[in-house]
Amino acid sequence: MEGGQSEERTPLLPGRRRAVAAAKPGASAFQGRRLACAAVLVTESLERVAFYGITSGLVLYLNSEPYNWLGPQSSQTLLLFMGISYFVSPFGGWLADAWLGRYPTILISMLLYLVGIMLFPFISWDTSRRHLCGKLEYYPFIDPQCINNSSSACVPQRDSYCQPIIYTGLIFIAFGVGSVKANITPFGADQVKDRGSEATRRFFNWFYWSINLGAIVSLAGISYIQQNCSFLLGYIILTVCMGISFLVFALGKSVFISKPPDGSSFTDLFKILFYSCCSRKLNRNEDTRDTGIYPSTIKPGCLDMAKIVYGGQFQDNKVEDVKTFVKIIPVFLALIPYWMVYFQMQTTYVLQSLHLQIPTFFAGQNNSNVTNSLASCNHHMLPAAWFTMFDAVLILVLIPVKDKVVDPVLKRKGLLPTSLMRIAVGMFFVMCSAVAAGILEDQRLNSLQNGTIEQQIGDVWYNAAPLSIWWQIPQYVMIGISEIFASIAGLEFAYSAAPKSMQSAIMGLFFFFTGVGSFVGSGLLALVSVDGIGWMNCKSDFGNINKCHMDYYFFLLAAIQCMTLIIFIIVSVTFDRHKNKSDLLLINGRRQNEEVRHNRTRN
Repeated sequence: MEGGQSEERTPLLPGRRRAVAAAKPGASAFQGRRLACAAVLVTESLERVAFYGITSGLVLYLNSEPYNWLGPQSSQTLLLFMGISYFVSPFGGWLADAWLGRYPTILISMLLYLVGIMLFPFISWDTSRRHLCGKLEYYPFIDPQCINNSSSACVPQRDSYCQPIIYTGLIFIAFGVGSVKANITPFGADQVKDRGSEATRRFFNWFYWSINLGAIVSLAGISYIQQNCSFLLGYIILTVCMGISFLVFALGKSVFISKPPDGSSFTDLFKILFYSCCSRKLNRNEDTRDTGIYPSTIKPGCLDMAKIVYGGQFQDNKVEDVKTFVKIIPVFLALIPYWMVYFQMQTTYVLQSLHLQIPTFFAGQNNSNVTNSLASCNHHMLPAAWFTMFDAVLILVLIPVKDKVVDPVLKRKGLLPTSLMRIAVGMFFVMCSAVAAGILEDQRLNSLQNGTIEQQIGDVWYNAAPLSIWWQIPQYVMIGISEIFASIAGLEFAYSAAPKSMQSAIMGLFFFFTGVGSFVGSGLLALVSVDGIGWMNCKSDFGNINKCHMDYYFFLLAAIQCMTLIIFIIVSVTFDRHKNKSDLLLINGRRQNEEVRHNRTRN
């Protein structure tokens, strides 16, 4: 037994593994790795419960008593949080690749994650919140004549209550989330990587399935508790889930395949780029004739001049890693508008749903102390965050169908699309989602001419439009379909295209540009909130968005995504062309090397 476990922890025996796999052609791709894979999937699923429990209820939490943050401000805070959580991913990937290894990095990050999430139960309890946040300052009385005036001078102002503590907790969580994101995916793939590309592809499908299982559990249960019962109880459950996730991963060390850090190419990246741009001393044609390695018909690129074989100072494999890095970046840049729209699902889409007519399951007893109660619920209304479940449920249903039925059929017929083609399809559907959201918002604003409906969500009263929340289903369904194509294919592309020494770092870059998309979306939301534009500048509406023009914001996002889709198609074609050229150069180079060695042997 000990020998078997030792072999699982040291998978750097590819020949032996392939021999075992070849000896058992009918064996499952996950045979002998099920426990390790299960531990990774359970860890990630529980971590997603905690993450979505934070993100799904944050807008309502900050919009409610005692915080009373404005709707656009709450949405921007959530966009910034998600942006930071993705933005720090490259650092987490570099830390794992160059210094700590993936397992220790994930473990430390999850501990940081746990510390941050533990702050939220404390700020949700009156007694501890007063010690942490200080005394609450209420809005001053205002002149009644200012009620219908849109001037910012008439809007009562105060600093956002508890902002430093809330931001501290969110930053702790964001740093933990970012580092875990960069490393948990390649760490999980490492458990089956030597079983072939088919095992890796299937792992990615089930990994994403586990992510959405955690999302559904969180959105179905936690968001209901947060909205209708108690944010305090909801945050306690999230803390427990994160604690269990930490323990499962820590105890799984004995079955995990853990590889030591083998260095990251980021250190050499800037040196090679600088050398290639500033140093061109050798004649390429002469260098090519002298070495006899690469055929003269294929001219080396700018980065190739940094190779030793062309008179440079760097090993060929390091330069090839940098070339791969440079080719991947345009694809990630093209995904930024996709993430801009995607993150609206948890921010402005939720803000829109709070101002639509939401059905009530059954009335409960009003309880003014519901914020501090762990068991009492004042009413039972459909949680606004439940609509993000359409995205998760769609993924849970369609991924197994895609994995077991659709992909095998397409593969047999030679029609299985590349990851870049799937990303393009995802971009199209996310654009359609933004268009649907904009049309619905336009109809919502028009319906306000028939009056508004006062509805209580949690402990907040909203002036909602007499338009059913069910009209949001199309925009959520389309964003779910887009995620099946674009997000899964993006993860697969980042992992498969990454050099070995940059796998965590490249995966981190994938999430880094995801965070850039969230930041750009937050910046765009802030831009359309300034007085000069005013689409989302409706402070005089006292927390409502009925005097805003969020439909313009959605249509702007759709237009940006449409233009990017066209650019992405061009970028993906260019990437494939460069990849084919690089493969040809490598094959011819190896062939020339073999001929040189053969001639020397004969002589």
